[in-house]
Amino acid sequence: QVQLAESGGGLVQAGGSLRLSCVASRSLDDFTSMGWYRQSPGKQRELVAIINRERNADNTNYADSAKGRFTISRDNAKKTVYLQMDSLKPDDTGVYYCKTELTYYFRRWRNENRWGRGTQVNVSS
Repeated sequence: QVQLAESGGGLVQAGGSLRLSCVASRSLDDFTSMGWYRQSPGKQRELVAIINRERNADNTNYADSAKGRFTISRDNAKKTVYLQMDSLKPDDTGVYYCKTELTYYFRRWRNENRWGRGTQVNVSS
């Protein structure tokens, strides 16, 4: 079973930066996708950034609110997915979750989604 552990959250002033990390318990090449999601107070969990593995290449996508400010990346050797967040705004406040999707065949095609426990990000104005 895949296990994920996020870290890197904290309190930062508007305009500052944070880098979130998500360490996986297995090789990142096994995953169909790896993404970061955010749940802000009073809101539903939403996608922030994602890496989709397509034909052995990475395809990254970002929420409109994250484009130009956030960068998702991965380090295979460390089994870690990062989210570099720059020019942070108070609206970026929330709990950030790492999610992986694993697609494999066992008698039939199966999808396994796993979530980390989240890391809190607070951006003050």
